[in-house]
Amino acid sequence: MKSGQAWRLGMKDMQILPAPRQRGHLKKPTWIIVLVSLVSMFLICAYVYPPQNSAACYVFSSNGCKGFQKWLPPAPARELTDDEIASRVVIRDILNTPRIVSRTPKIAFLFLTPGALPFERLWDKFFQGHEGRFSVYVHASKDKPVHFSRYFINREIRSDKVVWGKISMVDAERRLLANALQDPDNQHFVLLSDSCIPLREFDFVYNYLMYTNVSFVDCFEDPGPHGSGRYSDHMLPEVEKKDFRKGAQWFTMKRQHAIIIMADGLYYSKFRDYCKPGMEFGKNCYSDEHYLPTFFHMLDPAGIANWSVTHVDWSEGKWHPKSYRAQDITHELLKNITSITESVHVTSEEVKQTQTRPCLWNGNERPCYLFARKFLPEALENLLHLFPNYTSI
Repeated sequence: MKSGQAWRLGMKDMQILPAPRQRGHLKKPTWIIVLVSLVSMFLICAYVYPPQNSAACYVFSSNGCKGFQKWLPPAPARELTDDEIASRVVIRDILNTPRIVSRTPKIAFLFLTPGALPFERLWDKFFQGHEGRFSVYVHASKDKPVHFSRYFINREIRSDKVVWGKISMVDAERRLLANALQDPDNQHFVLLSDSCIPLREFDFVYNYLMYTNVSFVDCFEDPGPHGSGRYSDHMLPEVEKKDFRKGAQWFTMKRQHAIIIMADGLYYSKFRDYCKPGMEFGKNCYSDEHYLPTFFHMLDPAGIANWSVTHVDWSEGKWHPKSYRAQDITHELLKNITSITESVHVTSEEVKQTQTRPCLWNGNERPCYLFARKFLPEALENLLHLFPNYTSI
């Protein structure tokens, strides 16, 4: 009897004990399915919403987001709006149109000034003997200048009020370009301020600009608060944060680039409306520092040099560049400026980054600068005394 009970008990145990293993065996496929589903969802989310600065980037790759994204298929291109398509068609056709060769090509010198031109006598010496190879346009936003040089008399255009940091600065630049474009012989355009001086003799400047294959528009990426920190999401979808750039406003540009600026209304309106002082969250955005660098970076990045041929010294780390007084004007100072062959950009991050690149003219390293600012009016006599020796350094 006992042996029978033992047999039955043993059979009972055999029926009961394997049960947990059977239940566990049944659960394994379920957990595998759940795990695969979670991983799939993670991959889909990473594809649709690529992570930028997340610790999740390092789950599958020690190289972070960039390493992880190499595993993903490329994100689909954003569909352009109707306005973007229309704008880009016009810009593309202008850029692809063969340049009209003028028999007497000229450089248009565009002076953006509040009133008097303190270095007009210096520019007069610079222009002498080169008649027919240049033209002058003056935008005086406050007072009509009293001129001393025949090259500047009656060269004012219809001007309007200009406020530093506001879109009116860009409006004045466009107004100068529009007036200069009326002359078909103007093939290159130089924007200058009232504090600018020439660093080179006229022939050097003429050849440097007229025979280049790019426009000298300053453009660099600044991830700091005074760069992309000024960006507004209201610029979407046409202007994305990844394309937002910064640069000095003092450009020189080819005729085709001047024309596409005149043709642009779409991107200009984004900066007019959403890049200005007193923006949301206390941001200050300045269109003259961001509109053209961003515009050309998006639409013709290979067509610009990414630096300006106008030298400015920001080494003092202030809101405004170094101003040169009379006692600063020496042959050594001007020689040092004209010997620079690398452009330098410094970001506005807390730990600042310095970006340095050689100044290449048609692929060859050349001096970077043809003009310089910011010179105070008191420096005029010393500059006249050194002229023309310093321009042939």
